Amino acid sequence: MAGGSDKQSEQSTRSSNFTRRDVLKTAAAASAAIAFSSNFAHAQGTDKLRVGVVGCGGRGSGAAMDCVTAANNVQIVALGDMFKERIDGIKQHLAKAADKVAVTDDKCFVGFNAYKKVIDSGVDLVILATPPGFRPTHIRAAAEAGKHVFAEKPVAVDSTGVRSVIESAEIFKQKNLGFVAGTQRRHQGGYVETIKRIQDGAIGDVVAAQCYWNQGGLWMHPRQSEWSDMEWQLRNWLYFTWLSGDHIVEQHVHQLDVMNWVMGATPTSAYGMGGRQVRTDPAYGHIFDHFAIEYVYPNGARVASQCRQQDGTESRVAERVVGTKGWSNCADTIRGETSYKHKPSEAALGPYVQEHKDLIDSIRAGKPLNECKQVAESTLTAIMGRMSAYTGKEVTWEQALNAKQDLTPKTMELGPIAVPPVPVPGKDAIV
Repeated sequence: MAGGSDKQSEQSTRSSNFTRRDVLKTAAAASAAIAFSSNFAHAQGTDKLRVGVVGCGGRGSGAAMDCVTAANNVQIVALGDMFKERIDGIKQHLAKAADKVAVTDDKCFVGFNAYKKVIDSGVDLVILATPPGFRPTHIRAAAEAGKHVFAEKPVAVDSTGVRSVIESAEIFKQKNLGFVAGTQRRHQGGYVETIKRIQDGAIGDVVAAQCYWNQGGLWMHPRQSEWSDMEWQLRNWLYFTWLSGDHIVEQHVHQLDVMNWVMGATPTSAYGMGGRQVRTDPAYGHIFDHFAIEYVYPNGARVASQCRQQDGTESRVAERVVGTKGWSNCADTIRGETSYKHKPSEAALGPYVQEHKDLIDSIRAGKPLNECKQVAESTLTAIMGRMSAYTGKEVTWEQALNAKQDLTPKTMELGPIAVPPVPVPGKDAIV
């Protein structure tokens, strides 16, 4: 289930989370030596790093190929997905790297519990690329099993899931495990160098910013007569909030992560709007097709955020930060009293490969990267924007973090599951 904990009052949530953290810290401390010993086996890069993939669709296939491309002595050994044809598809995709794939039939797992079987199949590193609604549960299982993780973004779809992932971040830390998220800009040379210069004062104090992911529509699979409600939703997971978080969370989290990175903080509040103008057919579930959110950060800076998925519209995927001494696009350019233009080296890897290289290198160095809490906070930034648009109300960071919202279905089976109504601002409340 997506959330990983029961619905409860804010006070009892805080109390139970505190107790759970204490237990986790005690258990983690007891096993720290064992966990570090296991990780250290890869410190010199002499042992093969065995990788399992959970979620074998397009992103999982891409992440698997990026992983084996990123470093030597890395091998895909286990696969898991809800549907067998996805496993067959990723096998074909990985055929071009056959020398780095050793997946036998008994290491291919299908169904809701496939993630457990992949994690228990003798792997060292797990790639998590299912629809985001499952991510908190999968992250927790991998952490408790002592596995390193590459997790696609976002890492949750609701407040309960975010709290679970923040708790898991502590397990990764205590067990000296690596965790890198699919927010690849954090591993892209132009962004890394430009944002470092911004934080060093190249544009003065940041006073405002804008970020966008505006584009056309995405894929949709028409419903087949033999599909149950659950299968239809799983195969069209983009359009159901319990699976994707809505596109502000699933996609626009990239730009919001950049904003948090530049600011060195999370926003204190979000106020915005959105709606469903173009994708009104029930085939597109119940999510919105556009959002516009204003975020306020602790230093008083305001970020104007837009995201849209509507065919026939002008695309814009970008970030822009304004300071007292200039401005920057965050990706490679600074203009102001000091100007800068990043020039990538010819040897530079693409960010989708670099993020895997950075994770693997850190594991083999015995100093695993841990981006778990960082990406959980960026995910919550997107969720609070969605909450504001859905309700028509300002939402604070504390409200979003402590909300009892848990979108996980009560049962996980290929059967009936209702589609919630499209949210109506002014009528839907923050829970």
